[in-house]
Amino acid sequence: MSSSNWPKIRKFFNDIHLWGGLISGIVVLVVCLTGTVYTYNTELREAAIPQYYKVTPEGDKKNVDTLIEQAKTSIKGKVVGVKVPFDTDKTIFALYSKPKKEEGDSEKKEEKKKTEVNTGITEAKLAAKGDESASKEKETNKVGEAGNAGAGKEKKAAPAAGGRGPRANQMALNPYTGQVIGDPSDERTKTAALMQTMFGLHRWLLLNEVEKPIIEGVENRKLGSWITGTATLLFLLGVVSGMIIWFPAKMRGWKNGLKIKWSARWKRINHDLHNTLGFYSCIILFLMSVTGPFWSFEWYRAGWQKTWGTYKSPDAPKEDKPALVSVLPTDGKEPLTIEETILIVNKLLPYDGDITVNFAKDSVGTVSVSKNRIGFFAPSAGDKLTLDQYSGTVLEKDIFRDKPFNERASASIKALHIGDIYGPFSKLLYFMACLIATSLPVTGTMIWINKMKKKKK
Repeated sequence: MSSSNWPKIRKFFNDIHLWGGLISGIVVLVVCLTGTVYTYNTELREAAIPQYYKVTPEGDKKNVDTLIEQAKTSIKGKVVGVKVPFDTDKTIFALYSKPKKEEGDSEKKEEKKKTEVNTGITEAKLAAKGDESASKEKETNKVGEAGNAGAGKEKKAAPAAGGRGPRANQMALNPYTGQVIGDPSDERTKTAALMQTMFGLHRWLLLNEVEKPIIEGVENRKLGSWITGTATLLFLLGVVSGMIIWFPAKMRGWKNGLKIKWSARWKRINHDLHNTLGFYSCIILFLMSVTGPFWSFEWYRAGWQKTWGTYKSPDAPKEDKPALVSVLPTDGKEPLTIEETILIVNKLLPYDGDITVNFAKDSVGTVSVSKNRIGFFAPSAGDKLTLDQYSGTVLEKDIFRDKPFNERASASIKALHIGDIYGPFSKLLYFMACLIATSLPVTGTMIWINKMKKKKK
């Protein structure tokens, strides 16, 4: 590329950057601001009701099997699994299914309240299309996402017995005293209500709260999703074009583009804030914006899956896989205890992590287990095992690291979007990048206004 053509090319991308930013600016500001707050959604919800998640270690922990047996008398419903954290100061969660009548009554109440039930419906539709995020297993098992704030259907728990069926409710237990603390989803806190609003703004600009259709024949929630998705696509163009026009023509410009000159006048500081901070956060901003439209447009979702070779047509016949079953022992051996199951899992997956055990449905059912690493740099994707309930033989293994790269990339879209790729470390990076993204429409608009004033003079 000759140097004489560079100014024309730069001006072309500069125009894309400018007008894309001006058109989407307000929506991007709202989406990025709410995304910043929602980054720590789970942590904030848990902090609002810490009694359900934190305990004071008092001597030795009770045997998990004993703990669950004692808790059954206080739990209204069938216990279908248990979540055992690695940390010693965290509660154990018994996973249970409520009686059908009670579930039906709660569903009717939730429909009237128009809470975050829409979130669950949307995610369920995405799951049916076969492209759930690998991090969703961790989000599913995280009790902070259990809707501990007034959204009964938002509960995210491990699947019911055998890894199939409806999602279970979660009852917090003190592993030292055996106390049944309660179900965090029964608590309604201001924090959770705020996070629910943040999510509604982020996904639908709260249009899902408007009952009367704004455009005839288009659901308001879908309309809001289209608006935020379009703004995100324009932001993606802004990120790509911004990187192109950032590269200076002369070496001197490189040094200036990597730092903020705080001693300069406010116009220069504003320019540096937009230019420099945008450069340092460009990779994360690209990942956030390239994954965002996945939840807004069918064509984008299909394109993403086709790009990674994981697309499955809705009309394609489903593969009939042979059902996994446990072999009934001839010697009358009893099923493995929870403690024995955990020992087997830790031998097969020898790393520190939280374990969720889903009990077998019946005498020939299988035990479904998932394990998620813990730590500041822990990857969000969990590993899954399906075991024979009597012998502990591995019938099916789903190790995320062993999957081909294209499957890992396609399945990690949610983790890439929310920053839950490598635990708290990546979340912190995403939080800072979101803050920067929130400022970019403001600083960019100020640069444009200042240039317009300069032209008039």
